[in-house]
Amino acid sequence: MIVFIMSSFLSFSQGDTSTFKAQLALGLNSPSQNGFVSGFEGKTFNFPTVNLGIQYLFRPIFGAKLDYSFNRISNKNNTQEFKLNYSRINLQAVYNANRLFNLPQNKGLFLHAGPGLSTVKPLGNFTQNKTSFVNAMAGIELHFGISDDLSIYTDISYIHGFAKDFAPISEGFGAFNGNLLTLTIGASISLSGCYYCEQND
Repeated sequence: MIVFIMSSFLSFSQGDTSTFKAQLALGLNSPSQNGFVSGFEGKTFNFPTVNLGIQYLFRPIFGAKLDYSFNRISNKNNTQEFKLNYSRINLQAVYNANRLFNLPQNKGLFLHAGPGLSTVKPLGNFTQNKTSFVNAMAGIELHFGISDDLSIYTDISYIHGFAKDFAPISEGFGAFNGNLLTLTIGASISLSGCYYCEQND
């Protein structure tokens, strides 16, 4: 499915400028403490968070984004030991807010939000206790243009999980089904021409 969407984006973006972009970011995550099994506490900030995405602007202001994120979460010091992998995939609407704030041409502000699916897999003795649930996320990106084809950006996003409570003993110590806040820094690369040429037209 992802390959089909990527190929569709590529076919529509041929000849366009500043429409099709690839994004890669690295940073931290902060899980909600009430999302853990009773007796387990996660670190306030965890590393790494890795985001991979593709973005397509249908118009200078509106677009869509498909992205995948991998997050590692582990226990606080002097608490019950655990580690888990939290991954998600989301399809989001994108809004180019440059016009609202009258930003310089080499800067960009994007808002994004949309539904997705989260998967949590505890490590160690509880790898079989993998769980998945629907999520909704929203975030904001601030871009700084390095060249016509490359910008560096920072993203703050909040992922809300729609998961049911689980039984600690039968469904996995160290499991997590709460919400997640992420902060990442990354690069956005234009795959269809000049990155900023038409964003403020």
